[in-house]
Amino acid sequence: MKMSRISTLLFSSALLFSSAALAGENNKGKLALTDNVVIDGKSIERGDYRVEWDGSGPAVQVKLLQGKQTVATLSAHLTEQTARNPQDAYSIFTEPDGSRELTAIYPSGKRVALEFEHSSTAGAQSGN
Repeated sequence: MKMSRISTLLFSSALLFSSAALAGENNKGKLALTDNVVIDGKSIERGDYRVEWDGSGPAVQVKLLQGKQTVATLSAHLTEQTARNPQDAYSIFTEPDGSRELTAIYPSGKRVALEFEHSSTAGAQSGN
């Protein structure tokens, strides 16, 4: 009887912690910028960043963080992909002046893309 209660308690705790861990990972990703980019008019240096977004779509708020510091916050359009993204990736648009604007983020292991507003699609490139 006592063993049954302990087993039930352990099983319930495991379920609770695993679902909390999955929920916490749901709207997060990583971004390794290999280019200096412009995000919402602000220049962002190449480097490693965390990406977090609020909402389930289609309109979400995206935060780009480096360490504990929020580097940028912007609106995005969340679109579902047909397959899971095999790795963290992003796409950029090269402006006529040579600057690169971030147009989308593709978080690894997720079936979503975070797409940002841009007036034109000519000259788009991809990065890892």
